[in-house]
Amino acid sequence: MPGKTRFSTIGAKIRKKPILAAFIAIVVGIVWLVPFLGVVMTAVRPSGDVIYGWWRPPFRFTMDNLVRAWAHPTASLAEGLRNSAKMAFGATILPTFIASLMAYGLARLRFPGRGPTLMTIGLLLAIPQQMVAWPVFQLLHKMGLLNTLPGLILAHTAWALPWMVFFLRGFIETLPIELEEAAVIDGAGRFRTFFFIVFPLMLPALASTMVLQFTWAWNDFFMALVLVYDPKKMVVTQQIPLLRGQYHVDWGLLSAGALLAMLPPLLVFIFLQRYFVRGLVGGAVK
Repeated sequence: MPGKTRFSTIGAKIRKKPILAAFIAIVVGIVWLVPFLGVVMTAVRPSGDVIYGWWRPPFRFTMDNLVRAWAHPTASLAEGLRNSAKMAFGATILPTFIASLMAYGLARLRFPGRGPTLMTIGLLLAIPQQMVAWPVFQLLHKMGLLNTLPGLILAHTAWALPWMVFFLRGFIETLPIELEEAAVIDGAGRFRTFFFIVFPLMLPALASTMVLQFTWAWNDFFMALVLVYDPKKMVVTQQIPLLRGQYHVDWGLLSAGALLAMLPPLLVFIFLQRYFVRGLVGGAVK
């Protein structure tokens, strides 16, 4: 009987753990959701209704703030979103392709200097953006790419390569090498083996890196502020502060701009969420 009582107590504790975890998840979700709800409510209500708080009635709704932010005379978010889309897609596709090749070489090839190369890539992860801002500014100026979207894409590509290489290399090492050996026996070379055998198997990991990189490139403000200063080439994160008036802050307009700016990465994550999770847990499943 004492043994049964002890096992019953342990079982009760185990059953309580999922309930506690669910409760904590709900609380954390609400904490994260409330600020987002505040931005949405402020964006779709007249400015006069939210002066004393977005949670106060009357609850009248309007699309005027979104329309004004979209076609603002000095900071049109339509133009900013277009520039951000060009920059973010370029800054996602280019480093993903380069990093996949580098990761495959570091995971499968044995060559002199492989260890120091990995160590150098790891050290690059610890360098803050502020430390390299001025050298990157000078380099792009000498290349004639300063104040251009291609220059900003190259800066984001260089910044993303270290973490992408480490992430993809870890995923490649979980893939069965027997598939590659079979391809080599059939006469396939390294490039053919990579593009027709390894690359398709890497799609979950590639989706994960692309979602993360697209989100970080889209939300970047510091690098864009340093490298782009032409109003026609500014990305959306640069334009949102310009919506703030000189003598008056229109919170409805600012919230509408923030809402428009956060929608693209949110939609990308929603549509690629399945592949994103598969890529993150791929190595653990192996």
